[in-house]
Amino acid sequence: MPKIEVNEEIFYTLAGRSGGWKNRDEFEEALVCAKAELDEDSDKSLPAGERTLKIELNDTNRPDLWGTAGCARQVRMYCGGKRSGYDFFSQSGSVKKTARKVKVQESVKKVRPYLAGFVASGKTITDPMLRDMIQTQEKLAWNFGRKRRSISMGIYRISLVKWPIIYKGADPDSVSFVPLQWDCPLTLREILKQHPKGKEYAFIQEHEPVHPLLTDSQGFILSYPPIINSNDLGAVQVGDNEIFVELTGTDMPSLTLAASIVACDLADNGFTIEPVEVEYEYDTPMGRSVIFPYYFQEPVFCSLWRIEKFLGEKLTADECVAALERMGVKAEKANDAERGQSEKTEGVRAWPPEYRNDFLHAADVMEDVMIGRSLASFKPQRPADATVGRLLPITLFGRQVKEIFIGLGYQEMIYNYLGSRKDLVENMRASGEKIIRIFNPMTENYEYVRDSVLASLMSSESISGRSAYPHKVFEVGKIARLDESENYRSATRQYAGFLHAGTDANFNTAAGELQTMFYYLSREYEVEESDDPRFISGRAAAILYNGKAIGVFGEIHPEVLENWGVTVPCTGGEIDLDALV
Repeated sequence: MPKIEVNEEIFYTLAGRSGGWKNRDEFEEALVCAKAELDEDSDKSLPAGERTLKIELNDTNRPDLWGTAGCARQVRMYCGGKRSGYDFFSQSGSVKKTARKVKVQESVKKVRPYLAGFVASGKTITDPMLRDMIQTQEKLAWNFGRKRRSISMGIYRISLVKWPIIYKGADPDSVSFVPLQWDCPLTLREILKQHPKGKEYAFIQEHEPVHPLLTDSQGFILSYPPIINSNDLGAVQVGDNEIFVELTGTDMPSLTLAASIVACDLADNGFTIEPVEVEYEYDTPMGRSVIFPYYFQEPVFCSLWRIEKFLGEKLTADECVAALERMGVKAEKANDAERGQSEKTEGVRAWPPEYRNDFLHAADVMEDVMIGRSLASFKPQRPADATVGRLLPITLFGRQVKEIFIGLGYQEMIYNYLGSRKDLVENMRASGEKIIRIFNPMTENYEYVRDSVLASLMSSESISGRSAYPHKVFEVGKIARLDESENYRSATRQYAGFLHAGTDANFNTAAGELQTMFYYLSREYEVEESDDPRFISGRAAAILYNGKAIGVFGEIHPEVLENWGVTVPCTGGEIDLDALV
């Protein structure tokens, strides 16, 4: 979980408690609203301005809390402070004109296509403030930005910049400049090989023929995103009072949110935020011209019925609105239908704050009602019903399937349910149409929820080439797929997957083992030819139960084997166990 170090004096001031809390217990109780706890108290022997608090955040879906201003903002509002107002945001119907522009050229589209930025002025940067900016920059880029791959951030001394700023693609061997903390010019390629930051983040750009570059109108280089700033324009110092903040990346919504978080943090610190217009030479999800900071959130409605069901206590709409306001969420009473529902009912409509994007469902509104009301306000109750614990039918059925696989000579495996697009889609020759992508993943290795067990089994076979053949492995576990007919627009199913690798692996062997399994399960089934791209055409079959396709099996396609580095023939398949119960 993220940990942040905050200057005690600045944190207390921004939280509206310049004198701090009476004791540690009260302070930790206030931190609960940010799902945080005090990891290490400050050294009271130091001067007040030099004391540092270490705070651990127990959730990763609130990147706005990963800085001093963001965490203090949440605590301040929870403890009765007013909701911060940010009048510098643009959105549809209320666009603010600005003379400061960034022009994004077509040449950068394929390598790192999106940019957001704004100007912050009117406040002198102090040493603690600069260190906090750097911490926020690194936390957002490392955790939320997947090690700078999807989001990176740069800060520049605006007094040296000539507008408009140009964001373009460049030849990595022909462009050179003096990078930050360096004393001689290096080409972009040399930066990746010689500079410490270049070596650390070379994996992002080293294989690209064109690299991104940020310059001013006179051609002076600001930075080489997402690697390093220049040593002159990009060297912000204590005492500066006007800066340009830019963020580049590959995911527009996440980039826009990160820019909003930084802008709100600087505004809370006393800066005046001035918008910047970014003009693209190509289409983006937000158009060809976007003025940042940009508010792109949609309101979310939550019914009182859901709040009562989840929290076990009946609350009025006014109580829910008051609780949401303590969390910094603008809300109002409303009569509407929740997303995916058609029936209107009484509830509350909430507008996510400019710095948040975690309101994906009505349940997220309910959670903020719960936290804003305070957990201690809910009276504990003993269960009214006496119940007996027992296993679900699908669990018992899954155990029966496991026993049959083991009897057939298979070894059970257990895998993560999350994976990368490369493993779950590209390596399997799949379309990825129904695969679920996590909105703000911590890393691209766990960015998607698996929609098949076969990819997990292939990952084991890819590193088992030195073991004696045959290899026979299986797993009984969950998969999830997009399904518009479901309330949550996704369906979770219990699947059994199996894989046989070796010279004796062929369609007839797999068909025989499948027949054995259904015999011991006392189920009748049929098969028909399948065109599943993961298998060899003409050597794969769909499994039908009561006339409905519930699975597939066959010989794995050679391209799939090559993608995984597997050198022997493989057969495999998977079955929807929920359909058989």
